[in-house]
Amino acid sequence: MRDDAAGESPTLEESGEFAVIERLVRNRRQPATVTLGPGDDGAVIATTDGRTVVSTDMLVQDRHFRLDWSTPYQVGRKAIAQNAADIEAMGARTTAFVVGFGAPGTTSTAEASALVDGMWDEAERVGAGIAGGDLVSCPQWVVSVTVLGDLQGRAPVLRSGAVPGSVVAVAGELGRSAAGYELLRNGIEEFPELRDRHLVPRPPYGQGAVAAAAGAVAMIDVSDGLISDLRHVAKASGVGIDLSAAALAADFDAVAAATAALGADGWAWVLGGGEDHALAACFTGAVPAGWRVIGRVIDGPARVLVDSREWEGYAGWQSFEG
Repeated sequence: MRDDAAGESPTLEESGEFAVIERLVRNRRQPATVTLGPGDDGAVIATTDGRTVVSTDMLVQDRHFRLDWSTPYQVGRKAIAQNAADIEAMGARTTAFVVGFGAPGTTSTAEASALVDGMWDEAERVGAGIAGGDLVSCPQWVVSVTVLGDLQGRAPVLRSGAVPGSVVAVAGELGRSAAGYELLRNGIEEFPELRDRHLVPRPPYGQGAVAAAAGAVAMIDVSDGLISDLRHVAKASGVGIDLSAAALAADFDAVAAATAALGADGWAWVLGGGEDHALAACFTGAVPAGWRVIGRVIDGPARVLVDSREWEGYAGWQSFEG
């Protein structure tokens, strides 16, 4: 076995499953919501509400991330951030994560440690802990995360509550991740901030609960693209949604230099680009601080318009597209 002290990290295969797990969970500090963490057959999570919001998501190497673009630390942060955004979109507070990690036996323990460091750092940004998980051999990296959330006495904010006359607002930023992806794909080293926004998204933590407390009637995490995700809201609610290009001009301007460098359509990034993990919500009353109005809910049929016209450009990601 290679020795870490000699500057080389042993592989997962050389270390063995239980030794690696022990190393990955050693000296981690859990929040009060995790009353029993890793080390037993199951974890115990406290909830003040009596109900638990649960969501799960997977990242597969070369489909959702590339290790020639991302460090293991960045992959870890991304895995946690995108799952926490789903809990935010329900109007809940994230309490804990459970993580499954599959990787080849030749993966170094240093890489696995960096992945887990990224996960813990992002979980701490949310105020949650990693309560447990699993480690398995796999031909490529696969990261599966299940996240738990606490509604704290509030009703969940569903996709199906939008009503005509309400406004559509967003917390967070749009188009940055899509811009970063295209910059990385084309090997352009300019605009490091945009490239980083693809590698590590920045959900507006805490704003889901803010929206719920302010009376949001529908909400969704913008993971696949603004139009694509708002179509889910429109369909579930039986309404139309009309977005304002002028209200999204700041997002378009933020990626304008990158669009010029690539000869790309910035509106396709703003309206169709996913993985920024902004939140979009509908409000019948005042919109809280941290949110900006970008459109309105209109009578059905279920559709999403831009300036009262059908959007014919790229609308968002689908998992089984090529």
